Amino acid sequence: MREVILLRHAHAEPASPGQADIDRPLSPQGLAEAEAAGRWLAAQGLLPDRVLCSPSRRTRETLEAVLAVTGYAEQRLEESIYEATPGTLIGLLEAQQEVERLLLVGHNPGMERLVALLHSGRSGDYRGMPTAAVAVLALPARVAIEPGMGRLTAFWWP
Repeated sequence: MREVILLRHAHAEPASPGQADIDRPLSPQGLAEAEAAGRWLAAQGLLPDRVLCSPSRRTRETLEAVLAVTGYAEQRLEESIYEATPGTLIGLLEAQQEVERLLLVGHNPGMERLVALLHSGRSGDYRGMPTAAVAVLALPARVAIEPGMGRLTAFWWP
């Protein structure tokens, strides 16, 4: 088995006039949420071997705050996470089969739908994933990912 940790970005500021969505920073509340997520991950011993992160400012700032608590991990910005569908995210997970514990930092609705698809087999069966929420899934190692094959081992939010 391998573990996939899905982390939704923390609370972001609303876009300023003329500001692109991808450039929205974390709010002070979001920074506190991200630090809390890092503390929870560290307390659970869930330190990633590799991180794939959306290029948006709010996901990068979330990751920086988490890693400030948990310590360094190999990081890669992955353009396709921004506005990703569950299918796109599954493709990313399959491309990282060799990673025992992968952290993926991204956005809704893709993240919450991915959790639902991997756990229950239906992406329309999602229940929501608040800002800075963490879902931990156990997946079989080195096999193609199928709907419903994941076991949700933890779910946390600040």
